[in-house]
Amino acid sequence: MSILVLHKKNLSRRRHLERARAYAREHGERLLLVMKDPEWEADYVDRVVLADTSSIEETLAAVRDLAAQEDEPFSAVVTFAEAPVPSAARVAAEFGLVSISEQTARLARDKWVMREAFAAHDVPQPRYGIAHTLDEALAVARDTGFPLVMKPVLGTGSMFVRSVENEAELTEHFEFFRTGAWDRFTYDPLHTAAHQEYAGGLLLEEFVGGAEICVESLVHDGTTRSLAIHDKPLPTGPTFEEVYACTPTRLPAATVRAVEEATVAVHRALGITTGATHVEFRLRGESEPVVLEAAARMGGGPIYRSVLLSTGVDMVEAVLDLARGRAPRIEPAGRATPVGFWNIFPERAGKFTRATGLDAVSADPRVDEVQIYKEPGDELLVPPQTFQGHGHLIFTVDGMDDLDPAFREMTATLRLETE
Repeated sequence: MSILVLHKKNLSRRRHLERARAYAREHGERLLLVMKDPEWEADYVDRVVLADTSSIEETLAAVRDLAAQEDEPFSAVVTFAEAPVPSAARVAAEFGLVSISEQTARLARDKWVMREAFAAHDVPQPRYGIAHTLDEALAVARDTGFPLVMKPVLGTGSMFVRSVENEAELTEHFEFFRTGAWDRFTYDPLHTAAHQEYAGGLLLEEFVGGAEICVESLVHDGTTRSLAIHDKPLPTGPTFEEVYACTPTRLPAATVRAVEEATVAVHRALGITTGATHVEFRLRGESEPVVLEAAARMGGGPIYRSVLLSTGVDMVEAVLDLARGRAPRIEPAGRATPVGFWNIFPERAGKFTRATGLDAVSADPRVDEVQIYKEPGDELLVPPQTFQGHGHLIFTVDGMDDLDPAFREMTATLRLETE
């Protein structure tokens, strides 16, 4: 038997592939990788097939060819990245593997139909609309009010997401964000159909000003088990780059229960009955969860390691178990370890010259892992024109009160310098 991984280049996923390789060996299976441009990723698998997993058709054709060449059938198909989610659902449907449905894959990727699904199931969410012109945007703003958030229908992270405070800012930024929201996501498997369906429109949403959190969950046979809530103290806008997150949450127990119930409602609205999910909320009035969006895969970047360090639950192992039709092993630690992580951006875009303070943070006993994804000479972008940091740092501390001071210390020590 073989486990099939559909992948998209992402420098923060080394741990995921490393654990997948170990899992495959533990269960006597081969690990097969489908991606367009493998480099170091090939070191973790038994076979690589070149295909653009952003294309459902190209991926399916490559997997069909692979199946004809392989002596053993596939036991599972998984992805640890956002863009291949629809391709993984299509492959699973073709080969009778455990997965979310193709419809659910679309609901979890297309933010307009996601909003419509939440509305149909009475899941609390921001007021929203879609605009193709500035005049339409101004009309939507009369319903959402200011501030409002502009975001792509497709996309990931905070790329081409921005809040605007008033009509003047909306007028200034609308067209740049509307154009970028489509021109910079041509790789998305849903791009062609969505661009035609929405005629290049931009999603506009009410800005919910409360605390932001994200919830990591596993779903087995339709039952949700929320593992960790990460608080996201920074930033509140305008471009929402995901800089700092920490767990366990500092929310009151009653609010945690409300968040967990809201997460179940989100899964029900999107039809998620299996797999890992990453759901983002803001709290209206400090206690009412308002869903921002949801992903039918585990959270990106350092979240896998953060959940493992804090709770002891291995989400990669659980995802692979679920994809193979097995009940996941969920045995959380009795007391969650405080964990924080930092997605590292430079202060300004430009050519990367050096990382100062790297040796100092690497030697800090609180630091579990620090990775810089780029090399000197590479061009570093900053939000809203990039969806991820150019490195990450994960740290643990003894007590919850130590999280924020440790974060401030780390960010004052390590810098990505550009020119």
